[in-house]
Amino acid sequence: MKMKSLVAVLLLSLGISACSTLEKVVYRIDVPQGNYLEQDKIDLLKVGMNKEQVHYVLGTPLLNNMFEKDRWDYVFIKREGHNDPIQHLLQIYFDSKGLVKEIKLDSPITDEQEKQNSGWFSGWF
Repeated sequence: MKMKSLVAVLLLSLGISACSTLEKVVYRIDVPQGNYLEQDKIDLLKVGMNKEQVHYVLGTPLLNNMFEKDRWDYVFIKREGHNDPIQHLLQIYFDSKGLVKEIKLDSPITDEQEKQNSGWFSGWF
């Protein structure tokens, strides 16, 4: 009786641990979310541009803060398979005349990330 329960516990523990090794085998799709950001588009932004010009370059902002009407937030998140997600936050501040007074990007978009990002986007056209 003891041997049967020992074998059952051993098989159960092997079965549970085997599932954890399958995580990398199971396919996970790439999930881009938010505003697609490219460094060359961000480089086009200049202090003194109006809201229409910013909208033309980057599109509609993902977040409009109801408490700060003069701030637009562009957020881009890409979850690629089993890798950690890559996130970028671009904040554009406007003055009372509606002109850009400050541009903040949390971290620059590297060439490697742009190549990865362009893969999913270029297939649409």
